[in-house]
Amino acid sequence: MYISSGDELVAFCERAREHSVLAVDTEFLRERTYHPRLCLIQVATDDEAVAIDPLCIEDLSPLVKLFVDKTKTKVFHACDQDLEVIKDSLDVVPAPVFDTQLAAAFLGFRMQIGYGALVQAYDDVHLAKADGLTDWSKRPLDSDQLRYALDDVVYLPGIYRRMVDELIERNRLSWLEPELAALVERSTSRNQPREAYLHLKRSSSLSRKQLAIAREVCAYREELASRRNLPRKWVLQDEVVVEMCRRTPHSVQRLRRIRGTDGLSDKDAQQLVAAIRKGEACDPANYPYIRHRARPHADADSVVDLMYALLRLRSESSGVAIPLIATRDDLHDFLAGNECPLQTGWRYDLVGRQLKGLLRGEVGLTVKDGRVEVL
Repeated sequence: MYISSGDELVAFCERAREHSVLAVDTEFLRERTYHPRLCLIQVATDDEAVAIDPLCIEDLSPLVKLFVDKTKTKVFHACDQDLEVIKDSLDVVPAPVFDTQLAAAFLGFRMQIGYGALVQAYDDVHLAKADGLTDWSKRPLDSDQLRYALDDVVYLPGIYRRMVDELIERNRLSWLEPELAALVERSTSRNQPREAYLHLKRSSSLSRKQLAIAREVCAYREELASRRNLPRKWVLQDEVVVEMCRRTPHSVQRLRRIRGTDGLSDKDAQQLVAAIRKGEACDPANYPYIRHRARPHADADSVVDLMYALLRLRSESSGVAIPLIATRDDLHDFLAGNECPLQTGWRYDLVGRQLKGLLRGEVGLTVKDGRVEVL
């Protein structure tokens, strides 16, 4: 159940190699750090479930080999954060993966269904959540904590197999596979410092030249936060970064006039001034571009309302959650002829083709017995 030595880990990994499915979950802390602190790794096969203690085991390479073994499917529930933590801590992204939360959205469940609700639905088991706020870095862990942690993986192999059978029966497995591949790809390329500006709040108020400055300032903030192992907003708040990009201070003295910069050392302040100058010197041809969605006119909103009604019908009839198929922004893009997910793949087959017919007047909607139906 609890593995705290290298020998125990090697022995478990040898046993796990006999299985094609590994359920995985992690417990970590990141409230006060830039890098998440991996505190526990739970892994389950069909035969056993173990809690691996990375705070006690220095060499986790036997587990890494399992994570990258292409013959073994790693099953997670809501894997985004787990993949990020594993990538940060072990410098590897497990693959191939199967995300039961994502799969559930193809099988008639609501988008982002919780793990407990999924276990209740498939195994009729109610999971207790008493240890949800546990400080997983403290040792020793007691039996209740370990049981809580292992509950997060012990049901996954069975749920995975039933989900795959259902997906195959409904011809949905080919729909899910590219979405899973995108999860892995996103985790592999995540945390690129020069893309950090894309997540800057209030960046929509900046010009393209100011965005070029924000790209350099945010990249340095990422470097500084990583080096200090502090949350990026503890280093510089987003609104402070935006103000720097507007004022473009060319000296430390002027930089210090912006509130929220008092925690910076003189060296860090100098580096930020250098980053601002670098952004200002950017060739206009290389300015970053963030597409800001134009406010739709009233007629477009009315058309999108009609498109959304058709989208809802297709969601109900197919059992695929609406947010997984498309957002209202996607519908606006489809209406405008812009590139969007509805134009290709399973989304086009499911609803995109009908939406085209709706916009051409070849498909209509009517009300029958109090329900909207396709004509």
